[in-house]
Amino acid sequence: MIDHILGRPSVKFRKIQVFAVVSFCGNKDGPPLLRRLSLLLKPHVTPWQTIVITLLYLYICRNFAKILSLESPEPLANLYNRGYFRATWITTALDAGFWTAMKIRRKWLRDIASMVFTCHYLIAAEQADEKVRKVRGMLTVEHLRISWNKTTTPYLNALGKMLRPRLSRYGPRAIRIPRPKDSTYKEPVDAWLYFDGPLSELTRHSKMVLDMPGGGFVAMSPRHHEDKLLTWAGKTGLPVLSLDYKKAPEYPYPYALNECYDVYHTLVATKGRCIGLAGNAMPKVIFTGDSAGGNFATGVMLMILQAAGNDGQTWQASREYLPVPEGLILIYPNLDMNIGSWMSDDQMALIHDQRTRKTNRNVMRRKSEDYHKLAQTPHASNDELLEDEDDSNVANIKTDPPLSPPTAKEGIIAATTANGHPSTLKPKVLKTRLAMSSMISYFNDRVLTPEMMRAMVILYVGPHNRPDFSTDYLLSPLLAPEPLLARFPKTFFMTGERDPLVDDTVIFAGRIRQAKHNDFIQRKELGLLPSRDEFDEKDYVEVTLIPGISHGFLQFVSIFPEAWRHLHRCCRWMEDIFDACELELATSRTPTSATSHQPESARSAGARQSERHHHRVPTESSGDEDNPLMMSTSKDAEDSMKGSRRGRGKRVRHAGREEGRSKSLVSLGSETDLMARRMKGLAGGLMGMAEGDGTTTP
Repeated sequence: MIDHILGRPSVKFRKIQVFAVVSFCGNKDGPPLLRRLSLLLKPHVTPWQTIVITLLYLYICRNFAKILSLESPEPLANLYNRGYFRATWITTALDAGFWTAMKIRRKWLRDIASMVFTCHYLIAAEQADEKVRKVRGMLTVEHLRISWNKTTTPYLNALGKMLRPRLSRYGPRAIRIPRPKDSTYKEPVDAWLYFDGPLSELTRHSKMVLDMPGGGFVAMSPRHHEDKLLTWAGKTGLPVLSLDYKKAPEYPYPYALNECYDVYHTLVATKGRCIGLAGNAMPKVIFTGDSAGGNFATGVMLMILQAAGNDGQTWQASREYLPVPEGLILIYPNLDMNIGSWMSDDQMALIHDQRTRKTNRNVMRRKSEDYHKLAQTPHASNDELLEDEDDSNVANIKTDPPLSPPTAKEGIIAATTANGHPSTLKPKVLKTRLAMSSMISYFNDRVLTPEMMRAMVILYVGPHNRPDFSTDYLLSPLLAPEPLLARFPKTFFMTGERDPLVDDTVIFAGRIRQAKHNDFIQRKELGLLPSRDEFDEKDYVEVTLIPGISHGFLQFVSIFPEAWRHLHRCCRWMEDIFDACELELATSRTPTSATSHQPESARSAGARQSERHHHRVPTESSGDEDNPLMMSTSKDAEDSMKGSRRGRGKRVRHAGREEGRSKSLVSLGSETDLMARRMKGLAGGLMGMAEGDGTTTP
């Protein structure tokens, strides 16, 4: 207490404090000057009251500035809403407690110590923040797994079941999905089936949900997402299959992506019999994924569309046609592995597009306020002194003009005052900082930090792969070519406005919207659609940005009750997708629709030769000297789409054909591959490997 009042005293003064306390400890009534006061208060103050008064006095001395509002408020308390900030305070204490006890060998003692340390860090919040900050500066894969897998430890698991409402009568069932015949891999894929009913009732269902759970590519199984999965299974009554794919760094990219693709291939080939469905008809499937699972769900969707397009550049289609899933639900997805500080002009054009400016206005305004508080910019730049169009004019737009990327000056929206009215042309917030990516904007996030993102990318890619981060759209789906995005099914997005990955959601949704709009205009010009039809983006993309929260809010719904509402919203999305599917099927049952329901490439797929269909990294380097490092210059994003296109209303699906060639420019022996050694060193440090121990990633 004296230390906080007097500052940080010297070591010599600390010795004087100790001697002073020791000199008076022998007298039970205290120093002579306080002895009389002690005798007077003794009949009136109980020992409990003395303890309470002492603790209260210490708290006032330590938090005097906060009580009198003399201290600046906690930045993160303003960044998040009240409920989410409280939840992150608890999760931070849990991380600090589990990381403190992680070195204890005996599991039962480690579990008990983790809870004891967590209770301590719940009280000592500053120490918890300091502990977490230090660990995140030297992360390893063990740290990530202990932090994210903690919900299945005995005590937290029991506590979670107590706080969780009864969502389903039946628990999850472990299941193994065999690989398709054409698969290179033979090991079955582990999964968990969530279904609110006996297995015998599965034969009555022809609809299902295929979930790819998140976990930073390195941790977490479906059992860590049971709040979400049990809610979906109990609320919708549908079977929910959640994949327990193999984790990096033991199984680096693209192993887990191929696992997810193989599961969908097997579901189609067996018509759902592999999980207990009757198999009388092709099951209708919705893809879902959160965080890293959103990356897998989108990547598998791109693989399906690419295979249907009969493009053999990366992988080849199998004999059986893989139908496009009915819908896609992405929850705070990780869609871009290329972590940059600044957003490109094209990305800013998507965000500032007039059709989405009203939707994204809150995100940009809050970003601007955060920058202003952080940097205290005194005046605006010259680019921002230009007058932009009034927000009211944007709100009154009824028709959707053709998409034309605005210039950098036109892309910046007008600043608003506290009451929401446009401000005058006086010095304003430095809004050119809005071009900074959300990963850098929210670098101080309590759930996902740049250090953690960097570690996950290194571990997922592995030390031997050489993906091109600027073109590999299966690693970064944000880079997917527009012809593939134009064939996406209805896609729902949900993320927090304070999420470091919020830009991934906003930009990818804008790219899908742009691709759908261009395809709509093209079909309209060709006469495939009536001239009176208007483009409605809600038929293709819906984005929900939740203010005041960040990443992973569905992982701790027990301490963040607001998340239940968002889980139920996902259930309504699933119902809407299947209702729209049934309506479309009912309207398309005509004598001529039986043959036009599938693309031409699908009808001719049976005549094609069966080849391996997995995605493989073209620039892959191993430790063998016989395998050279190949450098490729393929430009998938600019490939033209050819083939037949048949209109079926607003939700028309067409097959195309992409043609592209990759040329090998140079071949380097892996013996001189300096990048391989560097990546191996980075991954080795994250995996806790000592330098030179000879351990490699398989």
